[in-house]
Amino acid sequence: MAEAASGARMDASVLAVIGKVPRHEFVPQELKPHAYENRPLPIGYGQTISQPYIVAAMTKLLNLKPGDVVLEIGSGSGYQAAVLAELVRAVYTIEIIEPLAQQAAERLRRLGYASVHSRIGDGYFGWPEAGPFDSIIVTAAASHVPPPLLRQLKPGGRMVIPIGAPFMTQQLMLVEKARDGTVKTRQMMAVRFVPLTGRR
Repeated sequence: MAEAASGARMDASVLAVIGKVPRHEFVPQELKPHAYENRPLPIGYGQTISQPYIVAAMTKLLNLKPGDVVLEIGSGSGYQAAVLAELVRAVYTIEIIEPLAQQAAERLRRLGYASVHSRIGDGYFGWPEAGPFDSIIVTAAASHVPPPLLRQLKPGGRMVIPIGAPFMTQQLMLVEKARDGTVKTRQMMAVRFVPLTGRR
């Protein structure tokens, strides 16, 4: 989950998907009246669903193509995975909180997102047997870029990850891995995410 200020221009295809994915299906029953407000909402276990703006912004930064395979760290409600699934060939998503992982997997199946593959686990270590990935998106704040995720990012790939202290303002980082394996990082915007749990 995240909050963000700022107003980066959005890609039309990303905006179309944000308009298509039924966000009310990914929030608790009592919060459904607020599902389409541009703010994060609690989903239980100390976690939240990100505001639509930040989901769109992070998705745009990945520069996705239809044939891509994407790794998501932090399934949460499954909403970001659903958005990604509308744009790419396959999504692999990891959630460390078992009840959330189970709920997200069931919800994504029910809504017909067959290209999303879910597992319970510590996202710090990624999903090596399914990689390498064209893009990686991390939806919780880490203190650094996890080396296992860098190894699982294809040359030419992109990773979006919030870096900073828990419960403080963090920086959303764009990590680009060149064809020769060299890595470049750029700060994109200030955000506030819940912390990455597990090893971080």
